[in-house]
Amino acid sequence: MQATIQATAPVVPVSTMRRWAGRISSALVILFLLFDGAIKVLQLAPAVDGTVQLGYPAGATFGLGVLLLACVALYALPRVAPLGATLLTGYLGGVIATHVRVGSPAFSMIFPLILGALLWGGLALRDARLRALLAPRP
Repeated sequence: MQATIQATAPVVPVSTMRRWAGRISSALVILFLLFDGAIKVLQLAPAVDGTVQLGYPAGATFGLGVLLLACVALYALPRVAPLGATLLTGYLGGVIATHVRVGSPAFSMIFPLILGALLWGGLALRDARLRALLAPRP
């Protein structure tokens, strides 16, 4: 005898246009963060110089790049995208905190915030589980 568990949260349907908007938004975030992670892993001069200017040792650049690429990979996989989004939110929060600490211009703090909004907005538009979680309850 097998028992099945029914989900109590209703699935909130979404139009094809919204789903594609979510995919495009997510793709933009993924592409930007892949680029950022790749230049850190490859330890290109602009990435290492930027890391040092923010007060981190040059050797931390590689580790930050690997961490970022791992989080982006999780976000890109539909089954674990909410976990990836959560981890990327933490990463972006660290970016904002670092820029606040060193007194960077406002755009340096606003840009990660915009990325985070695009990240979660794109996920909400393309992931039925997240839409169901956020749907108003009767």
